Amino acid sequence: MRFRTLFLFAVLALTLLFALLNWEAFTAPTTLSLVFGTVQAPLGLIMLGVVFVLAAMCLAYLIWVQGSALMDSRRHAKELQLHRELADKAEASRFTELRNFIDVELQKMERVQADARTQLVARIEEMEKRTRLAVQETGSSLSAYIGELEHRIEHRGPNGSDPTAH
Repeated sequence: MRFRTLFLFAVLALTLLFALLNWEAFTAPTTLSLVFGTVQAPLGLIMLGVVFVLAAMCLAYLIWVQGSALMDSRRHAKELQLHRELADKAEASRFTELRNFIDVELQKMERVQADARTQLVARIEEMEKRTRLAVQETGSSLSAYIGELEHRIEHRGPNGSDPTAH
């Protein structure tokens, strides 16, 4: 866009320079025919005026196009910012949802772990009870065997024979 604007100003400057160098020819009166009649006027000045009016119209058009582009750019920037905010909110919502999901899953894992721990402690206690019972039974059996051996030793005869063996 800047190149076009500079080009337009360069053409206008060259036209102005051309008019200044040929000012006498531009201001020479000439008979001009209009549809309704004739008029005496300098043709160069009229043509120069037409060129400047056309240049002003082109300049106004350029300003309008650049203004429209600027307004569209601002509108697009606002829409982009709105979409960016919506995307940020959606992303934050997804993060919140993910965090909630992870919290729920961690709570489930903690419950499963607590249940497993409770079951393990119950099993260990049951095994301890069984082990104590087995130790007690073994102790009782050993005591019975020792008692029987003591009884045999006490009732043994003088020659070392067992009187209950007959």
